[in-house]
Amino acid sequence: MVLGLTTGALVILIIAIIFALYAAWGGGANDVANAMGTSVGSGALTLGGAIVVATIFEFAGAVLVGSKVTETVRKGIVSPEAIGDPHVFMAGMIAAMAAAAIWLTIATFWSMPVSTTHSIVGAIVGFGMVVGGTSAVDWAKMWEIVMGWLISPVLGAFIGLAIFNIVRITVLNKDDPVEASRRWGPVYIALTVFVLVMATLFKGLKQLKLDLTFNTALLYTLAISLLVGLLFVPFFRRIKVGPTSTDRERYKATERLFVFLQIATAASVAFAHGANDVANAVGPLAAVWVTLQTGAVEAQANAVPIWIFVLGGAGIVIGLATYGSRVIQTIGKKITELTPSRGFSAEISAAMVILFASHLGLPVSTTHTLVGCVIGVGLARGIPALDLRIIGKIMFSWAVTLPFVGITAAGIYFLIIPFM
Repeated sequence: MVLGLTTGALVILIIAIIFALYAAWGGGANDVANAMGTSVGSGALTLGGAIVVATIFEFAGAVLVGSKVTETVRKGIVSPEAIGDPHVFMAGMIAAMAAAAIWLTIATFWSMPVSTTHSIVGAIVGFGMVVGGTSAVDWAKMWEIVMGWLISPVLGAFIGLAIFNIVRITVLNKDDPVEASRRWGPVYIALTVFVLVMATLFKGLKQLKLDLTFNTALLYTLAISLLVGLLFVPFFRRIKVGPTSTDRERYKATERLFVFLQIATAASVAFAHGANDVANAVGPLAAVWVTLQTGAVEAQANAVPIWIFVLGGAGIVIGLATYGSRVIQTIGKKITELTPSRGFSAEISAAMVILFASHLGLPVSTTHTLVGCVIGVGLARGIPALDLRIIGKIMFSWAVTLPFVGITAAGIYFLIIPFM
């Protein structure tokens, strides 16, 4: 019988929504805390300010750019046709959301930043292998995803190190860093705007039926970035310090300039996170919704309604507000000492890597990327600037994620399938 929104189908949908909200809450408490941790740790944003920034830009990224990665999570990891039975498929997706959410709750309690992407993908693979065997998993796609997990922290560290060294050369190490910041501040503002606008324009507005080519998006983005950079020239030129100021006072004044830049990059990272990681919570929910609508397990394209993205964005923001402080402390204070200039370098680097991956439809880990960027920024001051013990604990938690969520998802599936 074709499944519709009968009483039974409605119950399944409600259960899926509950677990999607739980998974989104866990992602907000852990992953969004990662994204906001550098800003809070450096003092650029208070926790309340981080929540406001995340609320606005997480929603924007989720609604405007989230669809592409959601498709990958929904139907690109486990072949729907290999499962066959729609009830089995929906039970597996619900189990995957529950397993990921449980792990995120545990990891956040331990103050360990783990990957929401890692968690949900591992849970889907665990369910898929139990139900359909190894043939149910798209191992080519999995290889792409795993490579993204491995490459993103390394790439993040490299770019973070490079960006911070550029900041040091152009501003911080100058004889007059305040004067240098007047010249380079608008450039860094333009760079931040470039990342954010390019993400939105280049295949980022499909929900609004606007899909620009790369060259057109690049042209618009360059124009907007240049305009914004020019508009901020008077703002930076008004910043002055007294002629008798000490070097320390000038350095502090320069770091205060980077507070504004870091808030802008925090917005970029939040947008990037919403674009990429909303899929972790709503991808399986979208799979359940499409199955309920069509009555069959299928891989053909079906439009995901916008309320699903809004739901994911809401859960993410609530998670950050209610339980995000634990992971914020780890990212913002324990890996390495962060200042606004270092936080800016880490965040703009992370936004670049994450948004590039989002447009490829590759669900990389915000956590892996941002931790890599923070490590790269710390390496600019040498290995002693890093807390290797904390980094070791973080990597251990990453290694534990896949087996835990895979086994947990399989167990939850066997518990709920009799009721489907």
